[in-house]
Amino acid sequence: MRTTNPVLNAKTFANVQRVAGVPTMTLEGTINRTAFLLLILVATATWTWMEAFIGSPINGYLWAGLLGGLAVGMVTVFVPGIARFTAPVYAALEGLALGAISAFYEATFHGIVMQAVALTFGVLIALLIVYRLRVIPVTQNFKLGVCAATGAIALFYLLAIGLQAFAGVHIGMLHEGTPLGIAFSLFVITIASLNLVLDFDFIEQGIEQGAPKQMEWYAAFGLIVTLIWLYVAILRLLSKLRNR
Repeated sequence: MRTTNPVLNAKTFANVQRVAGVPTMTLEGTINRTAFLLLILVATATWTWMEAFIGSPINGYLWAGLLGGLAVGMVTVFVPGIARFTAPVYAALEGLALGAISAFYEATFHGIVMQAVALTFGVLIALLIVYRLRVIPVTQNFKLGVCAATGAIALFYLLAIGLQAFAGVHIGMLHEGTPLGIAFSLFVITIASLNLVLDFDFIEQGIEQGAPKQMEWYAAFGLIVTLIWLYVAILRLLSKLRNR
């Protein structure tokens, strides 16, 4: 039950036992809750988006969403049992931040946000179908490979942030539309997409173990974390292509 998602980690369904008569987690229930959280995220993102395009300052929404979402997300990770209450709050806060980020990109590249949204949902639906059809075998080696690649990306981003903040060193391929920069963005999107496959597999394992139904909220929260990463990665790739 290994996954690279920091939310859906190996301890999420630890020591779960089936209890007769108690409703258990289902795939359909998890999908429904994920859709509900996505609706909340889109609603608050739309609010920030509209505020930006009537000329209102949105930096406050950006930082409230980023910092508030981080705080609520950390609480949810440490106390999964309250995910039914905190996951909607997390989705709302992240929506504020994503709305601001999207508005910034849209102001520079007209139409880019709708393209990124369409591609993100397209990837989600396609990978869900592929997973249900068992086209991609989720073997242990597959999981370890995705885990290693995700960890490498995280370390690279941390290194880039550190170099930029403390040494003023700019790593071009993170922001520029060079062939190397585009290749890197494609790699990040591929790994983020494969994390969705691992998340689906991990959720299925929880279902087979008879996890309590409330864990559907936590699983949906985990999927939202991956989807946000995927959306931002696609947005960055499209901006690089536009820059060319």
